[in-house]
Amino acid sequence: MTALVYWLDMAGVIVFALSGVILACRSRMDPFGMLVLAAVTGIGGGTLRDLVLGVRPVFWVADPTYLWVILATVGLSIVGFHYIHRLSRVFLPVADAFGLALFTVIGAHKALQLETPGVVAVLMGLLTGVAGGMVRDVLARRVPMVLRQEVYATASIAGGIAYVGLGALNVPAGIAIGLALAVTLGLRLAAIHWGLALPVFAWVVIPPPVEPPSTDDSSRVDAVADNTAGRRAVRPKVRVRMISPRKRSRKDG
Repeated sequence: MTALVYWLDMAGVIVFALSGVILACRSRMDPFGMLVLAAVTGIGGGTLRDLVLGVRPVFWVADPTYLWVILATVGLSIVGFHYIHRLSRVFLPVADAFGLALFTVIGAHKALQLETPGVVAVLMGLLTGVAGGMVRDVLARRVPMVLRQEVYATASIAGGIAYVGLGALNVPAGIAIGLALAVTLGLRLAAIHWGLALPVFAWVVIPPPVEPPSTDDSSRVDAVADNTAGRRAVRPKVRVRMISPRKRSRKDG
């Protein structure tokens, strides 16, 4: 079981490091920039997780193999730069989705090993899955995926809850890992394919009702006009409503 978790962790580092390399290529960074984005994406989330949990030393300090894997990923990417540059723009979010699923399960698993409560394990899975990508996007001057409307952090939370819940039900660890990976990856890929997103809250201004004047009485029209001009303007009402992404896109368009 320990070997399975270790190799899943390595796979997550490779996938996330590759996503950092792809974003660096699109941002026209030099090889050092590619290495920085690959490193912060591959080990950034796990580093923050270990610091929060008080794990000493941090995992990549105890096992420098993670650093060598990142260096190898960047080196191979530089050699095959022309192939990476031609990858579809869908590849980056898909690769990020695989890394999110892997790191979510790894983070929750490590937290449970340290005997933390279930809610803390879910949060550690979320932190491990999204923190590295957030730093990567900020360094590349992009809005982090977790802050966009698409289902991203929600998929990580769902996967963490699935893993913690299956563990509480004494489901074998291998099956729990597979199902949690499927939940996170399925939700994220579905969001990418169908554009699924959570509703947003927006301020909606409701103008005061205006009664149309009667057309058959001209003197009454003048009186209403004079009264309206001398009366203080009525403030419009403001309400907070939930707007679905489709309605918002139609409104913006």
